[in-house]
Amino acid sequence: MPTRTTPGRLRPALGLAALLAAGGCGPTAYKITPIPVDRTLKESVVLDEGGLAPPKIALVDVQGIIMNRSKPSLFGEGENPVSLFVEQLDKAAGDPAVKALIVRINSPGGGVTASDIMHAELRRFRARTGRPVTAVMMDVAASGGYYLACAADEIVAHPTTVTGSIGVIMQMVSFAGTLSKIGVEADAVTSGRMKAAGSPLKPLKPEERALFQEMVDRYYDRFVQVVAEGRPRLSEDRIRALADGRVYTAQQALEAGLIDRIGTLRSAVADLKERLGVARVRVVAYDRPTGFKPNVYAAEPGAPPQVNLVNIQMPETFLPPAPEFLYLWAPGR
Repeated sequence: MPTRTTPGRLRPALGLAALLAAGGCGPTAYKITPIPVDRTLKESVVLDEGGLAPPKIALVDVQGIIMNRSKPSLFGEGENPVSLFVEQLDKAAGDPAVKALIVRINSPGGGVTASDIMHAELRRFRARTGRPVTAVMMDVAASGGYYLACAADEIVAHPTTVTGSIGVIMQMVSFAGTLSKIGVEADAVTSGRMKAAGSPLKPLKPEERALFQEMVDRYYDRFVQVVAEGRPRLSEDRIRALADGRVYTAQQALEAGLIDRIGTLRSAVADLKERLGVARVRVVAYDRPTGFKPNVYAAEPGAPPQVNLVNIQMPETFLPPAPEFLYLWAPGR
């Protein structure tokens, strides 16, 4: 007798069929990769020009929003960009065969403190190793991304790079108008009149705005100081004239003195070879185990940099958005 399929049994089968169909009509392969117990960074060669034990150039990527917390990951814990950056610098510094460093930046910036830590760590790398450091800008190296680049000996921008956005933003929202329309009034018991400043549940008072503006101005002054240290040919007055928050093309940045030259990753490698006085080099990158890097371009994560940060994490999603100070180019934020 034929077996009768009940609706309850049919639903899981239909769900599985729909899932398989979503992958397309062609053959589908599923990869299960074991994760090694040893999660320390491993060196991979992304460009080998041959020769017997040629000197190395380490390639370190800074990709996406710069933050001092782990980036969300669908199938993993995610990496803390600041921690990973420092770990990569330490590995490069500990290898005597590494004679130079390229920091490839594809970032619109991010948190004030995260940007400042990475800038300080890159300066520390230069001071303790004496090795040349070149910052290579890709699609976007704006705000905190440019802040970091100022710690390098030389800044190279791709012909189509967007950079600049020197400044600070503190984005806040207020739901007070909406709450009043539905008859909801927020109230808080605080230990001081400024304790709830910046709350999205009430309008921003003039004295609160003045307080935050003073803080933004101080962070802006620090940004200007960082640029002045990294670009000694520019006067502070000139930097402030350039630092009104706008972004620049590579050519505009070159004419303004914000970068040293326009080039590519390969031209940056060629220039470092000339500086080192060598004919061949081996370019290496540092990654977690299981990563495959077939060439010098694959070392950079494939996802484009985020311009507007939309954080959809649980349970923080249900908390009121907290104000934060950012070195970030985010036109729609």
